[in-house]
Amino acid sequence: MSRKVSKIKLTTAVVTSALLLAGLGGCSRDESTATLLAEAKQYQQKGDQKAALIQLKNAVAKSPEDVEARLALGTLYVETGDPVSAEKELRRAAGLGGASERVLPELARALQAQGKFKESLDELKPELVAKSAPLLALRGDSLLAQNQQAEAKKSYEAALALQPNSGAALMGLARHALVTRDGEAAERYAAEATTKDANNPEVWMFRGGMLRATGKPDEALAAFDKVLALRPQDRNANVEKAYIRVEQGKYAEARAEIEAGRKAAPNSLSVLHAQALVDYTEGKYPAARESLQKILKSAPEHLPSILLAGAVELNLGSNGQAEAYLRKYLAADPNNLYARKLLAQALLKGAQPGDAVAALAPALDNTNDPQLLALAGESYMQARDFGKATALFEKAAKLAPDAAVLHTSLGLSRLSQGDNAKAIDELERAAALDPKSPRALTALVQAELGLKHYDKALAAVAKLEQAQPDNPQTQNLKASVHLAKGDVPAARAAFEKALQLQPTFFPAAANLAQLDLREQKPEAARKRFETVLEKDKKNFGAMAALADLAMLQQKPEEATTWLEKAQAENPDAIPAVLKLGTHYLATKQEAKALTLARKFQASNPSSPDLLDLLGQAQLANNDAQGALDSYSKLVNVLPKSALAQMRLANAHLELKNDSAAAEALKRAVALQPDLLQARVLQANLAMRRGRHDEALAMARDLQQKTPGSPVGFLLEGDLQQTLKKPELAVAAYDKALAITKSGAVLMRSAETLRKMGKTKEAQQRIATWAKQNPEDATVQMYLAESHMAEKQFKPAIAILEALVKRQPNNGAALNNLAWAYQQEKDPRALATAEQAYKIASNNASVLDTLGWMLVEQGNVERGLPLLQKAVGSNPNAPEIRYHLAVGLHKSGDKNGARKELETLLAQNKPFAQLDEARSLLKTL
Repeated sequence: MSRKVSKIKLTTAVVTSALLLAGLGGCSRDESTATLLAEAKQYQQKGDQKAALIQLKNAVAKSPEDVEARLALGTLYVETGDPVSAEKELRRAAGLGGASERVLPELARALQAQGKFKESLDELKPELVAKSAPLLALRGDSLLAQNQQAEAKKSYEAALALQPNSGAALMGLARHALVTRDGEAAERYAAEATTKDANNPEVWMFRGGMLRATGKPDEALAAFDKVLALRPQDRNANVEKAYIRVEQGKYAEARAEIEAGRKAAPNSLSVLHAQALVDYTEGKYPAARESLQKILKSAPEHLPSILLAGAVELNLGSNGQAEAYLRKYLAADPNNLYARKLLAQALLKGAQPGDAVAALAPALDNTNDPQLLALAGESYMQARDFGKATALFEKAAKLAPDAAVLHTSLGLSRLSQGDNAKAIDELERAAALDPKSPRALTALVQAELGLKHYDKALAAVAKLEQAQPDNPQTQNLKASVHLAKGDVPAARAAFEKALQLQPTFFPAAANLAQLDLREQKPEAARKRFETVLEKDKKNFGAMAALADLAMLQQKPEEATTWLEKAQAENPDAIPAVLKLGTHYLATKQEAKALTLARKFQASNPSSPDLLDLLGQAQLANNDAQGALDSYSKLVNVLPKSALAQMRLANAHLELKNDSAAAEALKRAVALQPDLLQARVLQANLAMRRGRHDEALAMARDLQQKTPGSPVGFLLEGDLQQTLKKPELAVAAYDKALAITKSGAVLMRSAETLRKMGKTKEAQQRIATWAKQNPEDATVQMYLAESHMAEKQFKPAIAILEALVKRQPNNGAALNNLAWAYQQEKDPRALATAEQAYKIASNNASVLDTLGWMLVEQGNVERGLPLLQKAVGSNPNAPEIRYHLAVGLHKSGDKNGARKELETLLAQNKPFAQLDEARSLLKTL
């Protein structure tokens, strides 16, 4: 099912929300203050709200204790859509002794406009409103917004009993009828309001909203024009007209209405919301986010903005933030089906299919909504429950037999069940129903590709090319088929054509770069990304790829430069911040990571991703309490997230609060039983607490529940090692290796054998694997290092030379090769160390190797600074510090040498040159 958010349905949802919440939205005075108030009133009568606002602000500044000035300013703020400022002024007026019957109505409206319905009810106490029809109606509005429907109706009826012609009470009863799904009563009450209170602009506002909601845009526009005739400066009428123009696709007219509303009320939340909606509908998501952030900063409970913010964040790829907004909205309006669908989409994009099923469940009973059924089907498909998924897609397809998208989803579901023939039939039917739709044909291509029907896949690609000849994505797909077929030249040609069609199409550039890297051409790969940047200097993907390439070449400083530039060029893009922050943490730039995370989390306080980054940065900076605070907020933002609970557990572990960590992990596993990291951490925690049998039971339970995963056996192996039972550890590792042929698992087993003294067996296992898997660089390195540990330098050299030939930019392999050459007195040692230094000039081991060689060869002047830099990078490595001490001694700095040796020996760590270090210290 398409994940793209429907713009029209969002405006419909906003209509419903707006309809239900419409209308919720004593000292001495000197002569100059009185003049200012009089002038303000004159300006208001002329419709010049800006000038009136200036005069009232001047009056308050001149006489801050003047009740009338505060009340007038607060009331004008309500009228011009600035409820936050209005609340401040009206509370001040009340505090100065302003009459309750004058202050309270305006204060209630200011609170309602901010979504503070509970606070407005606290002000509108029953005993205060009992004899006032306007206040009873306002109280009814707040009760209705709090889902207290029966009490709301009583309040409206009481208002109507006091004032039979009360438009506010009749509108309230109409809103109540809408909530209780009595459309006929709603229409009756709304019509009665326009008859009995025809000069009340609020009545016509409500009437226009109902007409808009029932699909009568022209009549609705006429009603809003009536509002403007009665109250020319009513920005809400302009906003409602803008919403209609958006639904009609008349964006220029919509923007004109917004500008008219902005002139009347520059700080109006509703104007900002309308602006955000137009930007969203036109695909200008960053601009929409900016407007919504302004609204939610001053009115965090403004429901229409919360709903729209969820949709915006979903389209920007911030799935966690979208989830947070949409859950908050549904807590206030649980029956909003559109919001529930959006939430499911956010959860599916965030790989939380179980939560998506749960979010949709309340709406699934007896539904005939094919989109809802399809979303549920997609949720079950992502959860790998293909039987339920297929049943839901079948039901949806029967309800909408001509919807190609449903047949596409049904085909993919059947494909996952292994029913290939029916799957292809459904996908072909989808393509026939909508031959110009890229989704159906793309799905067909991918299905044929998965079945290794390469010629059929290419035939489907050809149809896609006919339908969309200028789409670079089609060429990218075509290239993937050629790659699977083993035709690299044809794949390259298709990728190149994609870039001809769209020079900034990053996926094609990235795929070509991967082919370049496979052919050991890193500079060609770099040029691909640089070419994209020449066309689009802000392209985040290209800069991030250049950073990744720099890290691959062990150039962390260059990677930092690229990521800092990417973030600077995209200052509001959260993904750029996350990428940079994660890089800072990976490269031990913890302070920078913390500064960055704090800055952006402060401006995006509800962003789950930024809260997570902040927590990680705080842990890296040894601020476990700060991390606990951040992860506690993360859990509040994402109460259904198992990962958030796991993060919280990590913070508790850092604070040595094992019981709290255990509870958090228990919640994580309950939320997501297949979250392996949480299960592993749970077992390790049990081990740490001395509950060995419990830990092993957890590992074995994991083995039974995930038979196709090696994780349970790896966990048991690690636990057995902790219990000093290496034989049992090796047996567990071997079982894991039987499930997954992994070099990493093999190395765990071999390392355990070495610790048991079975070095020969360990070497034999690794050597056999290395011979069978020459491309496994990690195992090749491990084997070479094993030989070096046994002082078997010649076989280590042979392995490393072969590895460097395949990977000439592997700095670690070059460094080890240089060291092995040195031990064999091979004259190539220094040149090889220099080569490693060019590639990884900040790596402590590389610095140590080159620096030590230079010192041993008498070039202390160049070698010593390298050793000092190496110790600064890795101060806890005893051999490196010993080399530095020798270098200082050779340079004539005996005091410096003594200091380093004393520090080294105080660490009390064993290392190969321990006796030499003690002897050298005695001579000093």
